[in-house]
Amino acid sequence: MATWTKNDASVAPYVDPTPLPPSIPSVEEVGTTSAPLKSAAFFIGAYCKDFNEDFMLCKAENRNPEHCLKEGRKVTRCATDIINKLRENCLAEFDKHWQCLENNNQQYYMCRKPERALNKCVFEKLGLVKTIPGSPQGQPQIHEKTSPIFGAIQK
Repeated sequence: MATWTKNDASVAPYVDPTPLPPSIPSVEEVGTTSAPLKSAAFFIGAYCKDFNEDFMLCKAENRNPEHCLKEGRKVTRCATDIINKLRENCLAEFDKHWQCLENNNQQYYMCRKPERALNKCVFEKLGLVKTIPGSPQGQPQIHEKTSPIFGAIQK
C-alpha cells in the first residue's frame, strides 16, 4: 500500500556540492537538443577535429574523467562556436534540416533535400564540406546520391 509523504523540496537554488576547482576553466553548455546536434554533427567533426583528437588522446592516456576536463571544455567551446556560426550564416537551412530530423525519427535519409540545402550553404559561407568518415574512396557519399535505395518511399 502506498503512503503519502510530504515533499521537503527546498525553494533555495541548487548549489553543486562538488564544484570544479578554479584551475578548470568554466564553459557554457552547448544548449541544443539531439536534432540540432545531429544536424550539425559532421560539421562539428570537421571544424573541431583538432580539439576532438586532443581529447581522445588524453582519454587514451588516462581514463580518469578529471584528467581531461580542460580538453573536454575546449571541445564543448568549439562545438558551441560552430553551432553559433551555423545559426548566424545558415539559420533557415539549419532549422529546416534539424526540424525534419526531429519529425522523422532522426533518420538522415528522410531529410536529404533540406540536408543538401544546408550542406550548400555551409560550404558557401563557412567553407566546410560534409564528409562521412570511412566512406569508400572514389564513390559518391551517401548524401550526394541522386537516387538512393532508401528514401521517404521505399523502392
